Amino acid sequence: MQGKKSKLMRRIEETHRRQPLESLLCNGINATGMSGCAEELGVSKATLGYWCLKLGIEVRRVALRPGETIEVKRA
Repeated sequence: MQGKKSKLMRRIEETHRRQPLESLLCNGINATGMSGCAEELGVSKATLGYWCLKLGIEVRRVALRPGETIEVKRA
């Protein structure tokens, strides 16, 4: 983790079965996008963006033509 977690960050982790916020954010953003994830967690999109910066989470947007696919490899 890059930055110290705030009280709100820790509270959200606790309400989601102590799942790390980094996992919550990555899974939520991948599943529902920034707006959907922010709404699910009860925070603003600006707060969600700040948390991603603070925790070192990169959010990238990719445009694909019909029939193209993308593969994500984890290190």
